[in-house]
Amino acid sequence: MLIRPLINPNITIYVPEHSFWPWVPLAAPKNSSQGSDHIQLPAHNFWPWIPVEEPEFKKQNGSKEFFELPTHNFWPFIPLYEANKTEPPKIPKKPWPPSVNRYNYGEVLYKSILFFEVQRSGWLPDNRKVKWRGHSALEDQGDNGEDLSGGWYDSGDYIKFGLPMASASSMLLWGLVEYPDAYRSSGILEDMRDCVRWPLDYFIKAHPEKYVFYGQVGDPYIDHTYWGRPEDMDMDRPAFKLTPDLPGSDVIAETAASMAAGYLVFVDVDPPYAKRLLQHAQELFEFAENYRGPYSNSIESAAEFYASSNDEDELAWAAAWLYRATDNRHYLRRAEHWYGRAPDCWAQSWADKSCGLPVLLYKLTKDRKYKHDIEKIFYDWLPGGSIHYTPKGLAYKDDWGTLRYTANMAFISLVAADLNVESKSYRQWAKRQIHYMLGDGGRSYVIGYGHDPPTRPHHASSSCRPPPYDCSWSDYTKTGPNAHTLYGALVGGPGRNDEYEDERDDYIHNEVGCDYNGGFQSAVAALKHVELQLS
Repeated sequence: MLIRPLINPNITIYVPEHSFWPWVPLAAPKNSSQGSDHIQLPAHNFWPWIPVEEPEFKKQNGSKEFFELPTHNFWPFIPLYEANKTEPPKIPKKPWPPSVNRYNYGEVLYKSILFFEVQRSGWLPDNRKVKWRGHSALEDQGDNGEDLSGGWYDSGDYIKFGLPMASASSMLLWGLVEYPDAYRSSGILEDMRDCVRWPLDYFIKAHPEKYVFYGQVGDPYIDHTYWGRPEDMDMDRPAFKLTPDLPGSDVIAETAASMAAGYLVFVDVDPPYAKRLLQHAQELFEFAENYRGPYSNSIESAAEFYASSNDEDELAWAAAWLYRATDNRHYLRRAEHWYGRAPDCWAQSWADKSCGLPVLLYKLTKDRKYKHDIEKIFYDWLPGGSIHYTPKGLAYKDDWGTLRYTANMAFISLVAADLNVESKSYRQWAKRQIHYMLGDGGRSYVIGYGHDPPTRPHHASSSCRPPPYDCSWSDYTKTGPNAHTLYGALVGGPGRNDEYEDERDDYIHNEVGCDYNGGFQSAVAALKHVELQLS
C-alpha cells in the first residue's frame, strides 16, 4: 500500500497492508527514498492506546508519567518493541584522538568525565551524554525552602556529603588549572568545564547566607536501606546546616578552596560567574576561620562515614587557593599560619590536604622549606620508604579504596615534578602507579576501559535495568554484570597482594566514588601533559 504522509506529502512511504481494524503498524515506516530513515508517527491518546516505542518512565510529583504496559500479545494490545529485553549499553562517542602509546589518556579523561555525569543529582540537561540517568532529588531543600538540588551523589549511594564532594572537585579543578592542554588536545575542554561547574553551582546554593552553609543532604542510615534508581527515591532527605552555633570549618574551608580554584578556571571564559565564585570563597573562608569546629560533630550522621578530626590543613588549603586567585598576601600569611599547625601528611584525601599543601605553596612562593617537605613526603611513598608495595608494584596505603590514595599522591608528585622537584623519579613513579590502575597490574581497575575491567561495581543506579523493570535489592544480589556500564569509574582496588574479586557486595574494594576519581583524573591529565611536551 502506498501512502503520502501529511507531514511531508512529497515523500512516498511503503507500509504493510492489513485488512483488519484497527490497522496498526508494527514499526515506523521506512522512507523509500531515504533508505533506513524513520518517519515519526503521530502521537495520540485515545483508546486503544498503541505505543510506537518503548516508553520512558519518569517520576513526576510522586506519580509515573506513563502506566506500565501489560506484557500480553492478544488483540488489541500490540507491542511495538521486544518485551523483557534490556537495551545493550551504548558505547560513548570518541572525541579523543588516537594514541600511539599503550594507554590513551584522552579516552580515560573522557570516560572519567562520564562517571561524574552519572553522579549528578538534580535536573539534568537535555544534552547530557549518559541518557540512562534522569532527573532526581528535585525536592532537596534547606530549612527555609532553599533550593539544594544539584551536586554529586557521593559514591554508589545517594547522599550528598559535602566534604568528599568539595575535596573531589578541588582535586579535579587543580588538574584543570594546571593542565588545560590535556583536555584541549583531547577535544574535551568544554566537557571538563561543564563537569566541574556542576558541583560549583551546587556550592553556591548551599551557601545562602554569609554564615550559613549546608554541609550534607540526605540521611546515610535511611539511604543505605534503599537499593534502586535515584529517579525513584521517595525517602526523607533532610538537609544539615552549619552555622556559628554548629560549625564545620573543615568542610566550609574545603568548599572555599574549591570555589577559589573554580574562579581560576572560569575567570577568562565567564568573568561574572568567576567573580561570584570568588565572593563565596572569601566569605566561606572568613566563616571557617571565625567559627571553628569539626563538621562531623555538628552533623552527627556524617561521623561514621566521613569523620573529621582537624581543620588546619583545610584552612591552609583554602587560604593558599585564595592567594593564588587574588594575589592578596593576607591569604598567603593565613596559609603559612595554618600550614605550620596542620598535621603531617598521611595521604591526600577527602580528610587530608597536608600532602598537596607544600606543593601548592612551593609553586606560589618558591620557598625551599616547602621543597624540603615535598621530598620528605615522597621519601616515604617511593620504594624504600614506609609505604607497603604489592608484588606487582602498587604503592598500597590502606585496605579501603586504596587506589584513591595512590592516585592522589601520583597527581601531586607530577605537579611537584613540573616544579623541578625530583622530576625524573617522581614522573616515573607516578606513571607506574597510574599504569598499574589502567592495566599494568594485570587488569584494568577503570570500568569500561582496558583489559578485563570491573563489571559489577558497588553502585546502585548502574545496577538497575531501565524502566519498566523494577530495581531493588535483587539487583544488588544478582550475579551478572551491572545493567549499565559505569564508564570511567575507578574502583577501590586490590588487596595487599594484588588479589581482587569483581563482586558487587565488596564495597571495600569494588565501590566507586567521586573522591576516587578526582585525583586519578587529574593524574591522567598530568600524564597527558607530559606526553604532549614530549611529542
